[in-house]
Amino acid sequence: MNAPAAAAHLLPEIALRPVPQALLDALAARFGGQCSTALSVREQHGRDEGSLQAPPPAAVVFAESTRDVQDALRLASEFGVPVIPFAAGSSLEGHLLAVQGGISLDVNRMQQVLSVNAEDLTVTVQPGITRKQLNEAVKDTGLFFPIDPGADASIGGMAATRASGTNAVRYGTMRENVLALEVVLASGEAIRTGTRAKKSSAGYDLTRLMVGSEGTLGVITEVTVRLYPLPEAVSAAVCSFPSIEAAVRTVIQTIQLGVPIARCELIDANSVRAVNAYSRLTLREEPMLLMEFHGSPASVQEQAETVQEIAREFGGQAFEWASTPEERTRLWAARHSAYFAAVQSRPGCKAITTDTCVPISRLADCLLESVAEADASGIPYFLVGHVGDGNFHFGYLLDPNVPAERETAEALNRKLVARALALGGTCTGEHGVGIHKMGFLLDEAGAGAVAAMRAIKQALDPKNILNPGKIFAF
Repeated sequence: MNAPAAAAHLLPEIALRPVPQALLDALAARFGGQCSTALSVREQHGRDEGSLQAPPPAAVVFAESTRDVQDALRLASEFGVPVIPFAAGSSLEGHLLAVQGGISLDVNRMQQVLSVNAEDLTVTVQPGITRKQLNEAVKDTGLFFPIDPGADASIGGMAATRASGTNAVRYGTMRENVLALEVVLASGEAIRTGTRAKKSSAGYDLTRLMVGSEGTLGVITEVTVRLYPLPEAVSAAVCSFPSIEAAVRTVIQTIQLGVPIARCELIDANSVRAVNAYSRLTLREEPMLLMEFHGSPASVQEQAETVQEIAREFGGQAFEWASTPEERTRLWAARHSAYFAAVQSRPGCKAITTDTCVPISRLADCLLESVAEADASGIPYFLVGHVGDGNFHFGYLLDPNVPAERETAEALNRKLVARALALGGTCTGEHGVGIHKMGFLLDEAGAGAVAAMRAIKQALDPKNILNPGKIFAF
């Protein structure tokens, strides 16, 4: 680990820019009740689900249209004041923290479904709509949006952080599923990127540039995404294993054999124990795989039988099948509640969560060494992962009043990321860089690539007002 990364894993020094009263007055005049300076509202918009903290923004503007976003950015640009886009608030790496002060721009009220093009398998929405709301809106078409990061995140936020989740092994991530965007730049100008066509060779791929830019290049105001036909048959299963290695070897062989599994999630014994207590379940408290198969009834049965046979070779047992929606919901509740269950398992704790992604062939090496280090540290932890595509998450549960525990957790995080990079992986598979992984991005991409990113940022946002202090420092 080089020096920049070792020093950049914690919250950078707070350097608040002044927010002139003249700007607050201008925002109040333009937005009226859509602008708030109440402390409770500002505090709500000055944090995410991560463990880092910073002072709240000076004001919150609730946008209801693209025009609102444009006017807010024009005013902020005039005064050189930062703007932090805000939606569901479910990010984990400090994306929403006002580390340089400024205003929070909340797009939650922008929740319209603008057009459904069922014949083309696309839908265009405003950024504040959540993935569950989107699927409810399109369910009568026989289509669905598959990206499921666990939290009921907003579509705009998912695009901004290049989210993925439990279905990524079959359906890909937001990178593959966002076709077009409307984005408001720092100047207040709205641009459109991409089209509803499945492919294009026209110019720079600005859509891919904006997807994953974490609010540092523009504010997303419309998103066009791919939809998929609801599968004819869906079956889910859980299987317990004698060890994490046995579970991971099962996953690797399944993927290498080309089984088109839709979901494949690992939950370690610590997570299962916490979920049982949290959700009053009776799952075997051993490492567990949660799997889901999509397709025709015959293909689903064939996939499931193949995976079950592979699992038996590695000691998998206690298969439990679920074919009805109610049964599948019960099984997946264990995975989706894992974070909150783990946090409640140690009252008063804070969770430092991290994720990495490695080539599937190196998954066992990365996971097993990281588990051994976590066990030796004495810090309570939980492990979950979208292991079908080599992505996994550690959560270290620490007492916020014991600095040594945070130091230990951060040291584990640094070792985990260094290991993933050495194995040809990435410092973050889906959480994004935010604040927490700024130094690790330098390790992964190199100084030249980060300098290119800075150049793009400076070209599109010369006053550095769009979510400053995230991804990289100037």
